[in-house]
Amino acid sequence: MDDVRRWRVPGRVNLIGEHLDHNGGAVLPIAIDRSLLVKARGRTDGIVNVWSRGERASFPVDVSPDDVTDWSAYVAGAVWALRAAGGDVTGADLVLESDLPVGAGLSSSAALTCGVVLALDDLAGIDRPREETARIAQAAENDFVGTPTGLMDQYAVLLAQEGHAVRVDFSAPEPSVEHVPVDWADAGLVLAVIDTGAHHQLAAGEYAERRRECAEVATALGLESLASIGLDGLLSLQDETLKARARHVLTETTRVRGAVTSLRRRDWAQFGAMLTSSHESLRDDFAVSCEELDVAVDAALASGALGARMTGAGFGGSAIALIAPDKVDALRARLEAAHAARSWPDPEVFTVRPSPGAARLA
Repeated sequence: MDDVRRWRVPGRVNLIGEHLDHNGGAVLPIAIDRSLLVKARGRTDGIVNVWSRGERASFPVDVSPDDVTDWSAYVAGAVWALRAAGGDVTGADLVLESDLPVGAGLSSSAALTCGVVLALDDLAGIDRPREETARIAQAAENDFVGTPTGLMDQYAVLLAQEGHAVRVDFSAPEPSVEHVPVDWADAGLVLAVIDTGAHHQLAAGEYAERRRECAEVATALGLESLASIGLDGLLSLQDETLKARARHVLTETTRVRGAVTSLRRRDWAQFGAMLTSSHESLRDDFAVSCEELDVAVDAALASGALGARMTGAGFGGSAIALIAPDKVDALRARLEAAHAARSWPDPEVFTVRPSPGAARLA
């Protein structure tokens, strides 16, 4: 292939701040050292060809929602959203290679849509702001694929810095970004990811239902966003389900502030406690955990982790644990036994490092 552009786009792990991006709060993700590679070569015939995992798909650049419903819908959505934003797309051959597990809640879809937009802009000689790229990629998921995601994942994979978490505050129309140093490795710790094998499907109704419930509470209380709720507002709610959803948003907002402080102070015991408290809130108040995630968190804590929680939107996917490296094998063994006893697929346990955001490779 002549004049091939190559873009590496990482996955992400959200350390804490779950379900706050779509509620006007702050989140704290890291990009990770597992990624998607997009190889792109331009065409002039108005056709996009894409190859991934031994499969091939083709569609015209003027593709519309509902035209593509198979595995390539995210690529088609990125093309559609980029053209809708005024991007110059005349066609392309795209090859996708990835070591990101699909459906594990590590933002493989955001890596894909962001990577395609970056590669196609690159072919057209356009270097747009990363924030604009993020919104185009979000539109691909929201308006083409029909997945009502927030904007956290796109910001994480595009704006991360090596050795840092990305605090993204969604309280204003234009999110603000702060990079927070992460150096748990200096304390002899690693961040383990547990892919439970219970693959989530955000297009399913539960995620959309949580967003609807949060919007209902904000409207009822006259709030611009639910993350601005106070204790008085929470106590005024009569519906116990809506009160639980709001309680998670209120307490998770506090935990994000505490987590940032803990990272700056290198208080790893406190940071770990924040992770575990976040999981309990997501499980009990926001009701987005599942048995596989709860088993993963319990196994991590029983193996000596300082803290653990589900990460991502929930309903399956992955958990994370802050743990000493010499305890990872014991965690893996404990989980494998737990999964075997329940006839679940084998889990995958691996460690990740805070990594840089998307970049073009030479």
